[in-house]
Amino acid sequence: MNSSPCPTPPSPPRLRPHALASMLLATLCAAPFAFAQQAGERIEQQMTHEQFVAAGLDQLSAEQLRNLNAWLNRTLVTETTKAATEATRQAQQDVGESHHGFLGSSSDEPVAAQLQGEFHGFAKGRQYQLDNGQVWRQTDASSLVGVRLDSPKVTIKPSLIGSAWYLKVEGYNTAAKVERVK
Repeated sequence: MNSSPCPTPPSPPRLRPHALASMLLATLCAAPFAFAQQAGERIEQQMTHEQFVAAGLDQLSAEQLRNLNAWLNRTLVTETTKAATEATRQAQQDVGESHHGFLGSSSDEPVAAQLQGEFHGFAKGRQYQLDNGQVWRQTDASSLVGVRLDSPKVTIKPSLIGSAWYLKVEGYNTAAKVERVK
């Protein structure tokens, strides 16, 4: 047994949930191959005797069975490599985007800005124009009534789980779920 210490792998880049979902999907697509025909194992080891006979594999010669196993192992490697390559490509593409709050975005950096004009509290469907040109629409029923502020500072942050974003007005604890429309 090799007792040399394993090097610590570098920290992966932070990914938004949809990027993780892409990688998970690719992994799940490859998983049936990995479980059905693991590195070098023969198909007859993966099936019960009844399954092996029901599939007609008991009719194969020893050479035919070796050829089938070799083909399955090559297919496993090929398909797993394709899935991993596609998942990596998609994750890199997602990480490279920085369109805060847009579907397909991977940026999880908060947006700090100032609302344009007067703020009259939260209400579902209300749109909020920011001084950086972004426009966000409230998608939940959070309310903040009786508030009138002129161009308040706001922070829009992504949720810890999922792909939701929340807008908070400086000086208030209530947050409204929002989606970016521009």
